[in-house]
Amino acid sequence: MSNKNLFSIFANHIIWYPTPVVLNYLWGFGSLSGIILSLQILTGIFLAMHYIGSINDAFNSVESIMRNVNNGWLLRYAHANGASFMFISTYIHIARGFFYKSYIWNIGVWSTGVIILLLTMGIAFIGYVLPWGQMSLWGATVITNLVTAIPSIGVKIAEWVWGGFAVGDATITRFFSIHFVLPLLLTVIVMLHLAFLHKKGSLSSEGSFFTEKINFGQYFGIKDLLGFCFFLISYFILITWFPNLLGHSDNYIEGNPLVTPAHIVPEWYFLPFYAILRACPNKIGGIISMGLAILILLILPFLEKKEILSPEYKNISTSFFIFFIFILFILGWLGGQPAEAPYVFISKLASSLYFIYIFIFIIFLKFI
Repeated sequence: MSNKNLFSIFANHIIWYPTPVVLNYLWGFGSLSGIILSLQILTGIFLAMHYIGSINDAFNSVESIMRNVNNGWLLRYAHANGASFMFISTYIHIARGFFYKSYIWNIGVWSTGVIILLLTMGIAFIGYVLPWGQMSLWGATVITNLVTAIPSIGVKIAEWVWGGFAVGDATITRFFSIHFVLPLLLTVIVMLHLAFLHKKGSLSSEGSFFTEKINFGQYFGIKDLLGFCFFLISYFILITWFPNLLGHSDNYIEGNPLVTPAHIVPEWYFLPFYAILRACPNKIGGIISMGLAILILLILPFLEKKEILSPEYKNISTSFFIFFIFILFILGWLGGQPAEAPYVFISKLASSLYFIYIFIFIIFLKFI
């Protein structure tokens, strides 16, 4: 393909892409997520050159990267904190689509977006295991043990995932391979996500496609660039001044299967779903609840009406949305607390409100 054809494709899909006039800065988090994904893949490739996927060497290889590789500390902190920025950007991007009801108008974009979220979660979880610190080891043990709740075949599935009878050498080797390959699949889904978006176009903040449009490069390209600059400043401040702010101190202790941490917690971006998991006293019920909390996003396009949103609808919907975000923050806080009273009771209440919002409030709004 000639350079002229490549430029023509770029110009048609980026520079001259027709975009609604009434868009705000929240629309920039989609492109920002793509940029962060590119940074994660790039830093991950360089880290993989020095990482050793073995329970005897994984922890020491990460420490060697930090101390002996030129700028290895920068690569490691950029990759670790890049995962947090990826989730911040992705969650805001989804929240924007949720608030402006984008899923009503473009099911393809929304569905592929949910798949991207699921893949990102899987990649992040597997990546968190690789440093083989205490929280990595026990986080992997707790999460992979969940599948043992599946009747008849649960234990066999767990042993297949582990490559033995417990989390061990085979587990970390498999996780390293999967962590390296899954981003390639994620990139393909992202391309599909963009294809669906460009086929139908972006929804305006007024809840409609029918609005005046301008070329993306004339205005929104600059807005996205400004958002990227703010991200870059925050990114480098975090990885140079506060690199461990979003991590857990126990992960600087080498994983020991004979010593259980006093309080096992996942990374912050999993905490709301972890709270939902722990809120159910039954293990299989907790797994179903946690999975449903995410997969329920796929059915949202079928719960609401497809028409121009009235001011009354927007006002009521906005109030419910703010309440929903508040519930998510409460669940995130609860996920980091010990599994004891009164946190367990509050987790049950907040988890119930999460599902009530999806099943009751949204369906109720459908008839307004």
